[in-house]
Amino acid sequence: MANAPRRLVIVESPTKATMLTRFLGSGYVVESSRGHIRDLPTNASEVPAKYKGLPWARLGVDVEDDFAPLYVVSADKKPVIRKLKELLKDVDELYLATDEDREGEAIAWHLLAELKPKVPVKRMVFHEITPEAIAAAVANPRELDIDLVDAQETRRILDRLYG
Repeated sequence: MANAPRRLVIVESPTKATMLTRFLGSGYVVESSRGHIRDLPTNASEVPAKYKGLPWARLGVDVEDDFAPLYVVSADKKPVIRKLKELLKDVDELYLATDEDREGEAIAWHLLAELKPKVPVKRMVFHEITPEAIAAAVANPRELDIDLVDAQETRRILDRLYG
């Protein structure tokens, strides 16, 4: 008999991870991203070496290249990324269960960019943490909403430029 698939579910908060673990059962590993995993650099020390010295690098937004953002993983999130990558090695599917708003959608997008999963990815959303809501979310995954990601990115860039 084949082994049942193992799934990694990533949520934003450790509290949600604990609650979801109760409802999902043994075929699921639930872990938290602890919020955003990447952002624009907050100081010069976060700017990658290849960008240091460029006039826009400390800003984190390349105003000469269509306002392209420069995302970095902060030092406190590097262990989180390492752990998630390690967990991904032993699963058959990844469920991104961040909040269903522009921030949550952006977190899911950043997770995809950093983790580069080689397993199928599903976007799982729910509005309450009950057994029924979680079962419905697993049964009805959706795609990442790139329009929400774009909205969050635009807001973040404008916040940086005009604060």
